[in-house]
Amino acid sequence: MLAWVAEWKRIGLGGGCHWCTEGVFVSLPGVKRVDQGWIGSAPPYEAPSEAVIVHFDPGRISLEALIDVHLQTHSATRAHIFRGKYRSAVYYYSEEERRESERILSALGRALDEPLLTKVLPLRVFTFSLPEHRDYYRSDPERPFCRRYITPKLDRLRADRPDLFSALKQ
Repeated sequence: MLAWVAEWKRIGLGGGCHWCTEGVFVSLPGVKRVDQGWIGSAPPYEAPSEAVIVHFDPGRISLEALIDVHLQTHSATRAHIFRGKYRSAVYYYSEEERRESERILSALGRALDEPLLTKVLPLRVFTFSLPEHRDYYRSDPERPFCRRYITPKLDRLRADRPDLFSALKQ
């Protein structure tokens, strides 16, 4: 596992299965590490929900780009019965991140046909998923789950946002 570097930033993101979320974000240039697991927040959102922590180089990819990708790759406007397990959220570490995330969501939300359900919440607790579930997509992208759910998300993202993939990932 890569050590964390002071120039990197991090943000928690939840909304869908953490295999899918991890698979999307590890594929982006500028993302240095993705920790997969469960995030708990402040009441009434303290129950853990599947999520990831994205460690990124803000000189290579912006928080706005990450949140935009997040909204494009999960059901950010649709209520469904699995919202407890798959809470649509951006989890922050500081008040500055909270304000920036709220500003970004507000701006991106104006372009949508339906209101965003995505919440901006404090990250209070993170628990790693089991080792055999981590790095799920990169360890075998030919798995049926990966081919059915993750690869199509990446294909759509590459078509919709080629600017994000123009630089080789380092």
